[in-house]
Amino acid sequence: MTIHLIAALLLLASATHALTPEQSDLINKAGNSSVEVERYEHLISLSQLTDLDPQLNSDLAKLLPAVDLWANEREHWQHENRRVRRRFLSGYYSQNYPPEIQKDSPLYPIWAMYRGRMKIQQPIQSGNLKSDPVKRAEYYGEGRRLLRIAKQAFPENRLVRMYLDETFPWPVLNPVDRDAPEWANLQRETLEKLRHIIVWWIETRQAPDGSLGGGWGDDVEIWRTWTPVLIGFEDSVVVQGQTNIAEGLFSQPHMESGYTSRMTDVEHTGEDSGDTNTSMMHLRPDDPIWQQRALRIFELYRDLWSGRNERGQLQFRSTYFTATEVSDSSQLACDTVYHPRAVQPSLLYWQRTADPEMTRVFSDWIRTWVDATSRSERGKPAGIIPSAIHWPNGDIGGLGEHWWDPQNHSEPTLYRWPSAMGMMTNTMLLASHMTGDASFLDPVRSMAEARARYLKNPVENPEPGTEAWCASRMGIAPTLAKYRQLTGDPEFDDLLMKDANGYVRFRLTGDRSHLVEGLDRSAAAFRINRASYMEEVRWTDRQLAFNGNYANDYADPTLPRPNLSALYASVTGDFGGALYFPMNTVRWKTHSRDIGALVTSAGKANFQAELYHFGPERRDMGAELYLLDSGEYEMTLTNTVTGTSTSSTITVSGPRNAVSFSLDSRQLHTLSLRRQ
Repeated sequence: MTIHLIAALLLLASATHALTPEQSDLINKAGNSSVEVERYEHLISLSQLTDLDPQLNSDLAKLLPAVDLWANEREHWQHENRRVRRRFLSGYYSQNYPPEIQKDSPLYPIWAMYRGRMKIQQPIQSGNLKSDPVKRAEYYGEGRRLLRIAKQAFPENRLVRMYLDETFPWPVLNPVDRDAPEWANLQRETLEKLRHIIVWWIETRQAPDGSLGGGWGDDVEIWRTWTPVLIGFEDSVVVQGQTNIAEGLFSQPHMESGYTSRMTDVEHTGEDSGDTNTSMMHLRPDDPIWQQRALRIFELYRDLWSGRNERGQLQFRSTYFTATEVSDSSQLACDTVYHPRAVQPSLLYWQRTADPEMTRVFSDWIRTWVDATSRSERGKPAGIIPSAIHWPNGDIGGLGEHWWDPQNHSEPTLYRWPSAMGMMTNTMLLASHMTGDASFLDPVRSMAEARARYLKNPVENPEPGTEAWCASRMGIAPTLAKYRQLTGDPEFDDLLMKDANGYVRFRLTGDRSHLVEGLDRSAAAFRINRASYMEEVRWTDRQLAFNGNYANDYADPTLPRPNLSALYASVTGDFGGALYFPMNTVRWKTHSRDIGALVTSAGKANFQAELYHFGPERRDMGAELYLLDSGEYEMTLTNTVTGTSTSSTITVSGPRNAVSFSLDSRQLHTLSLRRQ
């Protein structure tokens, strides 16, 4: 829009509402600012003028509190257990936010800026809205209509333009180091941006009780996107931020019994304890507090949540349960692939301790799922893992019409096939590993075979519930990758080369182009639209969702979606993720800045990595190694530029073993350990 048109609009508003030049200037500054606090301050200055006409004064009185809620988020946190005040990022959203003002008001475009963004943010969060094409188009369409009004009046506002398909560069935080390998520059670029995001959230939004403003149920999920930094390195700021979340959550009254007292579905009841306890077991593996909490959850499963169905098989009795009760609703009576979330910390405890009681109980439970997978029932193909098993009859699915849609929750997309299939397939792999019983992997194999058949002969628009439909939607690669890492068996390599992340493909082939491609994909999403990961996020469990859930409905070409799997894998050596059956081989005992760390080989008797320190001085650091068998190892650190090496003998005697070393500035090193 031209300067002349802007002036004409302001002149029209001035004529209608008798604006003075000072009033027009403040409104123009407020609308064009891309910084919420600045906009609020300009509107405060406007409110302090004594010559506002009554209608403008009335409109401002309605708008200013709404702007205050958005701009001064954390200031509205309150310790009292009031839902809106704890969810200070969006708890105030309603159909009347902001309160209506007259369309001919000079403040109307600012009003439209807030109403429009609220309308768009709601489907970004809500699965029910996003999955419904009509509702999604309605919300996004109305939001975009309002934001076009705001853009017309205030064309300099970058936030509004970002919602309307413009992209804005997020410059690199450090220049490319031409002496460093390409993988190291890409890894550093993404690690630094990710840490920047994490620290911003901690310093800007974390409240005194540890919450982040999205409500506890969403706040606890945020660590899942932090894992490359949180699990890969020892960054004190990030570790403390996550500790604040976990300890704050368990200090809440609803967690007094070790699991939530709030009755809802397992996806939501399980996350409070699952995300916090699991993350802290990574950060404080020897802390008895978190170990006891994991044991408490196991006891709840064994003694309260589970039972023998009419087939004599062990399963969860409902999708809805708390620390003290299980729902008796037949509609809700399903065990699902989401249920590993409820026992997530207990599964990690089992993995680390091989507790015999856990082996007995969890094995019994997973056998129920192996049997259900093998059955062809209600139209489910044999060999396809169902998304739900009904209680008490043990039948496939729930009370919904179709086996693949159990209809056991008000947000059906959560449990509609494939739902959280990766949780269950990783748990099956864990059960096989802990017991040595290969039959626990039968469902994983049959799913992989179905996927391979589909990729060989794709079916266009397959009928829901058929094998082809399932195969077109399943994401089995992360579990297959963990199997490959665990066993070295190349059985699924062809499938992994099609579906796995770039790091896994690099480890299978040695071809670094796969690694570079995967890391560049991670970095690309963080090269644009910084605000979409920070200031504009209104729900903490959607921290990286802007591009995938909204922007790509309109962007042409589509925007890169943040996918940190290759980044996490390259840093830790874990072919899959950190949440279920984690197999991270190392944690680097140093902060995550100015470092590139690539695990190139890892097994029970060896470990090898490449390391590049970008800083100007020599770097003292270390590593904590996790998966090596006990014994004597030769550790060698080699500077590949000078050719100098230092070697020493270390003794591996437990599940975690620390080593220390130093890196020269801006020179590639290799670190290797081999059993003697």
